[in-house]
Amino acid sequence: MASRLSAGVLGLYLILMGALVYLGARGLVNLLVSEVLVAALILYLGRYLTTRYRLDAETFGALRLFGSRRMRLEEIRHASHANLRDLAPVSFIGSWGWRGRMWSPRIGPFDTVHTTSEGLLVSGGDRVPVFISPKDPEAFLTELSRRVRSYHPDVDIETGPT
Repeated sequence: MASRLSAGVLGLYLILMGALVYLGARGLVNLLVSEVLVAALILYLGRYLTTRYRLDAETFGALRLFGSRRMRLEEIRHASHANLRDLAPVSFIGSWGWRGRMWSPRIGPFDTVHTTSEGLLVSGGDRVPVFISPKDPEAFLTELSRRVRSYHPDVDIETGPT
């Protein structure tokens, strides 16, 4: 399943790249610096656009260019609707590292493989939880619940609307 995309985020990437190209072409910023920054923005935009989620018979995967997460279905013990803003992550720019590690006073460290702030929080065993933002969270949560319950009938999977 694809992730939700934000027109605002896509627009911001394009505006920043356009501004850097303009400033570099006008000589207001060193051309090499401009090119390096545009290349970094292209890399992060590619990472944003390649975010996908996969369920198969044995694993759940939150996939993207650099920094994917996988969990075996038998390890998953909880999944529910969540909002990244409600988790109150604390850091200067939101997440850090290729895996998008964040910290919340409520749940401690967690990884993010997301594109929007509305999504699902999936945790299991002693693994760090992962926050995802599938295009259709309700359908993804229902299918995840169905597959995880085949391993653990008593697992805590939220299936109703929030």
